[in-house]
Amino acid sequence: MSKPVFGLLLGGFLGIFDGLTALISAPETAPQIVGIVIGSIFKGIVTGLIIGLVARKTRSLAVGIGVGVVVGVIFAFLVALGNGYYWQMMLPGGILGLIVGYATMRHGSPSPALPA
Repeated sequence: MSKPVFGLLLGGFLGIFDGLTALISAPETAPQIVGIVIGSIFKGIVTGLIIGLVARKTRSLAVGIGVGVVVGVIFAFLVALGNGYYWQMMLPGGILGLIVGYATMRHGSPSPALPA
């Protein structure tokens, strides 16, 4: 499985848990939990895809993890702009990015060598 596909699938899967953290950090959002989880899955898919594309270009674990954390936090921040739940969204988004960045750099098929 290629790194972008691996990142995309893992990001989408972990996006479910990212969305469910809203029940813990902001219990008043329970009526909107289905929409929150769907949005988090989408954020996770896009984050995983970006990390997977970066993982195809570099072999640096630090770069992969760094990109994952930054992308996860940025997407969570953009969503939080509309509702004010900054830390409640940015912390799980950063953790999602960290996990997906680490796993994508460690797993998935390496890119095929480009012809010279």
